[in-house]
Amino acid sequence: MNFEMPNFLLALPEIFVLGMACVLLLIDLFLKDQDRYLSYLLSLLTLVLAAVLTLHGYSDERLTTFNGAYVADGMSHVLKLGVYFAVFVVFVYAKDYLRERSMFKGEFYTLGLFGMLGMMIMISAHSLLTLYLGLELLSLSLYAMVAMQRDSARASEAAMKYFVLGAIASGMLLYGMSMIYGVTGTLDLDGIASRTATADPILLAFGLVFLLVGTAFKLGAVPFHMWVPDVYHGAPTAVTLYIGSAPKIAAFAMLVRLLVDGLIDLHDQWQGILIILAVLSMAIGNIVAIAQTNLKRMLAYSTISHVGFLILGILTGTQSGFSASMFYALTYVLMALGGFGMIILLSRRGFEADRLDDFKGLNKRSAWYAFMMLILMFSMAGIPPFLGFWAKLAVLEAVVAADMLWLAVVGVVFSIIGVFYYLRIIKLMYFDEPTSEEELECSADMRLMISTNSLMVLGIGLFPGALMAVCAAAFSAT
Repeated sequence: MNFEMPNFLLALPEIFVLGMACVLLLIDLFLKDQDRYLSYLLSLLTLVLAAVLTLHGYSDERLTTFNGAYVADGMSHVLKLGVYFAVFVVFVYAKDYLRERSMFKGEFYTLGLFGMLGMMIMISAHSLLTLYLGLELLSLSLYAMVAMQRDSARASEAAMKYFVLGAIASGMLLYGMSMIYGVTGTLDLDGIASRTATADPILLAFGLVFLLVGTAFKLGAVPFHMWVPDVYHGAPTAVTLYIGSAPKIAAFAMLVRLLVDGLIDLHDQWQGILIILAVLSMAIGNIVAIAQTNLKRMLAYSTISHVGFLILGILTGTQSGFSASMFYALTYVLMALGGFGMIILLSRRGFEADRLDDFKGLNKRSAWYAFMMLILMFSMAGIPPFLGFWAKLAVLEAVVAADMLWLAVVGVVFSIIGVFYYLRIIKLMYFDEPTSEEELECSADMRLMISTNSLMVLGIGLFPGALMAVCAAAFSAT
C-alpha cells in the first residue's frame, strides 16, 4: 500500500476543535469559579470559528483523505454546520442552569466540545474504524456529562445505566464490523460496497444485523430504546438538552455511512429490519408518551417516535428518501432544542420544571413564552404550517414514491395519535390556572435564543424550500 501525505486542510475543522478543546482544558485549570465565564465564551468562539472553517472548505465535490478513512462531501458539511448550531444553542441555554446548581465548570464545555468532535468524525467517517472511534469519543463524553451532578442519585443511576447499555451496544457494533471486515477484507466503505457481491452472504447478513442493533441503540429505536427515558429524566436538564439534540444528527450520518455508502447492495436485507424498527418506534414512542406526567420522559418517548419517522426515509433506499431523512434530522434537532430549552427557562435553583403541571397557566405568567412553546408543540405534532409538518410530509412522500403506501398510512396513524400529548401541553398552558405566580426571569441571551429558536421553527416552516434544497443537493452530489 502506497503511503500518501494526507490532505490536512480537509480535516481542518476537526483539528481546530480538538486543539481548542485541549486549550480550554488547560486554561480552565487556572480559572477561579468567578472567572468561568471565560470558558463559556471560548467554547462559543470555538464553535463560530469551526463553522467559518467548514464554510470556507465547503464543496459539493466528494473528497477523501487519510487513505480513504475520511470523506468531505455535501452531506458532511451541512450536518457539521447543524451540529455546531445545536451545540452553540445548548451552551447558551445551559449557562444559567449550570450556574444556579454550582455546575458552571469548564468540564461541561470541554466534554461538550470533545463530544462534538466525536460527532464530526462520525459524520466524515469513511472507514469502519473511523466511525467507531468517533462514536466512542462521543459516547464517553456523554457518559461523563450525565454523571456530572455527583450529589444526585438519579443522575448517577442514569449514568451507570447508560454506560452499561452503551458498552453492550458498542460491543454489538464492533462485532458486526469485525464480521463485515472478515468477509470483505477491508475497512473502507467503498471497498466494502464493491465486495459485498462476492462475500459470504450468511456472514454478511449476521454482520449487518449486529451493525443495525448497535446503530439502533445509538438512535434510541425500539426495542433498543429503554435507556432513552431513564437517561433523559435522570440527567441534569442541560445535559439532556445536549444528548437529545446534536447526537441525533451524528447517528443519522452513521446510519447513512454504513447502509448507503457501504452496504447499499444489501438494501433488500436491511430494508425489512428498518421497517420493523420504524413501525415499532412510531407505535411505542407515541402510545407510551401519552401516559407520561414528566415532560422530559414525554419528550424522550417523543424522540423515539421521531426516530421512527427518520428511519422511514432511509429505508426507501432512494436519494429523495435520504434527503428527506436528513431534513427530518435537522428539523427535529431544532424542535428538541426549543422544547428542552423551555424546561430550562422555567427551572430555577432547587427546582426542575420538568413536570407537565409546571406548565399550567404559563400564558398568564408570560404570554410570549407560552406562544413560543405553542409553536414548538404544534411543530412536533406535525401541524401545518410549522416546520415539523414539512419534515413528516417529505419523509411520507419518499415512502409513497417507493411503493410502500401502507407504511405511509401507518406513519400518519401514529402521527395523529401523537398529536394528543402535544396538544395536552397547550391546553395546560392556556386553559389551566398557574401553580406558581412567580415571575419568569432569565438572562437576555437566553431570552433572545429561545425566541430565535422558536421563531426559526415557524419561519422555516413558512418557507421550507431553502433547507429542503440544501438537503437534496447534499445527496445529489454523492
